[in-house]
Amino acid sequence: MEKAKLYASVEAHRALLTGLSDRIWDYAELSMEETRSAADYCRVLREQGFSVTEKLGGIDTAFSGSFGSGRPMIGILGEFDALSGLSQQAGTAQRLPRPETDCGHGCGHNLLGAASLGAAIAVKEAMEAGLLSGTVVFYGCPGEEGCAGKTFLAKAGLFRDLDAALCWHPSDVNEVTTGVNAATLQYIYTFEGTASHAADAPEMGRSALDAAELMNTGVQYLREHMGRNHSVHYAFLDAGGVSPNVVQPRASLVYMVRGDTVRSARRLLERVHNIARGAAMMTDTTVHWKQVDGTASTLSNTVLERLLQENLEAAPLPRYTPEERAFADALKATYTPAALPGLRTAEDPGLRAWIRKETGDGTRSINDFVIPYAPSIAFYPGATDVGDVSWLTPTAQFHAVTWTSGAPGHSWQNVSIGKTAIAHKGMLYAADVLAGTAADLLESPALLERARVEFRDSAAEGYDSPLE
Repeated sequence: MEKAKLYASVEAHRALLTGLSDRIWDYAELSMEETRSAADYCRVLREQGFSVTEKLGGIDTAFSGSFGSGRPMIGILGEFDALSGLSQQAGTAQRLPRPETDCGHGCGHNLLGAASLGAAIAVKEAMEAGLLSGTVVFYGCPGEEGCAGKTFLAKAGLFRDLDAALCWHPSDVNEVTTGVNAATLQYIYTFEGTASHAADAPEMGRSALDAAELMNTGVQYLREHMGRNHSVHYAFLDAGGVSPNVVQPRASLVYMVRGDTVRSARRLLERVHNIARGAAMMTDTTVHWKQVDGTASTLSNTVLERLLQENLEAAPLPRYTPEERAFADALKATYTPAALPGLRTAEDPGLRAWIRKETGDGTRSINDFVIPYAPSIAFYPGATDVGDVSWLTPTAQFHAVTWTSGAPGHSWQNVSIGKTAIAHKGMLYAADVLAGTAADLLESPALLERARVEFRDSAAEGYDSPLE
């Protein structure tokens, strides 16, 4: 079908989509607490004629909206959770927290979900017009920031019936994502000891805090002996109290273990478990642990990635006004970019040189171009619960510009820009790309089969859920 019809559909719903995105920005709800956000999405889905299923996988804020019948069945993934500690007023180049909340959309998930919904609506309207056939499913995936909602949905059996899944993420570049992301396992370790007066009867106490600190020390010595694509991170959740004259009877930490696959991460995790056991033995305390979440590594699908690239290049890129560029300049002046945007996926020296030229060697405030596709098998240490979906059905993702060039991830700058015209334009562009790609898949069984052949090869060892 003509992609212009899909783009026109997205544009016709501009007010609906920007309004929804802005409300989600206002709610700024944390992982698995997105009750208002989920309710808003379900309301809009029903108003738009989708069949809505709530509490997917037993998760209160997970839902889906489907339209059509039969195959192909294309899933479009949406997210909508915020981050703590990132309260920020919109549209300002100054650090100005909002008084009503401590949270903010520093990863742009208010935009992510709205664009995905916009694409689903455009595809649905094409189906209603008789231009496309099959089924489109919008997935409301909660808890990406720290709870890995898609992982729990995957374990509950979702996504397997899809012919393909598509996703995007706000960014400072327009590019297809490729390569392999890490698998993660996140656990809370709790040490239990015995309280005692630290001066009068220290021999009666058994310090859980000592045990926690010994565990951390043991893991530091483990770092030298981890695999190349492995890492461990931790934070104290409970250091036992604030009284130094009390032997602390309880302490807890959260650990995240990363590896190139779930299986290799589990091997490293067992060594971390052993260190915790040893710390408990050394301090005559006890330790127990429980899993918080986990994510699988991502599988690349070059068939879908090339299709996304075609649609990134086909959809009309956003154009920015002088006022918008002036705001981008002001916001960019508030941080020092860590690296040139786009170089994460640019292994080829020629492509790296091209990116340097197009970004003005990092001086450009908004990257209003599409980075050429360069398939990669490189490993990237970051993680995403989209990885779990990629083990169940052919999956591909892309980035679209909603932030200023080189903007730090999870930053107040990204919260500030999230309700501006710059962000809205990037969101609508992402909806165009998703809708165009979904339409291509619905119209081409041969293309879907090629994607599935590649998927069957890359996922041959089978999905290994990172959850116990």
